[in-house]
Amino acid sequence: MRKAKTKKKTSIAWSKDEVKLLKKLYPRGGAGKIADRIGRPLTAVRQKAYYMGIRTSGNRFWSATEIRHLKRLYPSENVQSIADKLGRSLGAVKGKASTISLKKQGSRPWSRQEIALLKKLYPDNSARDIASELGRTVWAIVNRAHKLGLGKSIRVWSKRELNLLKRLYPSKTARQIADQIGRPVQATRLRIHKLELKKRFRYEDCHRVVNGTKKKLCRKCRKWKGESQFCRNRSSKDGLLGWCKRCLSTVRKKRRLAVKN
Repeated sequence: MRKAKTKKKTSIAWSKDEVKLLKKLYPRGGAGKIADRIGRPLTAVRQKAYYMGIRTSGNRFWSATEIRHLKRLYPSENVQSIADKLGRSLGAVKGKASTISLKKQGSRPWSRQEIALLKKLYPDNSARDIASELGRTVWAIVNRAHKLGLGKSIRVWSKRELNLLKRLYPSKTARQIADQIGRPVQATRLRIHKLELKKRFRYEDCHRVVNGTKKKLCRKCRKWKGESQFCRNRSSKDGLLGWCKRCLSTVRKKRRLAVKN
């Protein structure tokens, strides 16, 4: 069978107006503007400039209006937003600010209302939620709470929660149990560690019959799968391995890669 001939991609020739625009704007660092105006890809513009020997000029000169805007905006606004407004790079804005010796404003003083609200909300709410409510950064909230000596309230585990944890842990993950109980995952894992609960899987918990088909719980991915998806193991009670074939293959692949590296 003969292979079908593929048509070669022909590049569109550059017109005189396009070349003139390239010579005019490219030295100023306007490759993106040229690409948008001409309707060509950015790589094509740069390649044409390279073939023609056109280079971008050095550091762009800062005008008096740009410096005035920089002095006005730098102490209070974000550097990235200033760079977007002035049409310059982030490094250029930071470099110019350092040469002019501009500095950011100090931290905003805390009012009595903010401190009272922080004392009220901090024990039971996350620092991120408090920061969004007060209009401050998370670091500022945590730092202020540390200075005030505020701590998180520890919720006592009830008997019902402990019994539910002991019953669910062998067959469900800590994240699933945490969602069911209504506690953080870290707190659930810590409680499991303190109770010294081990991942013991009872035979009854790992086997079930659904619509006449026998299914088994994989101890790795915690999913119910058919018995055909498990490798054989003579030493086990049901004659199957605890992990499914998919989990077993992924673990083996990782081990092989680790040995090679």
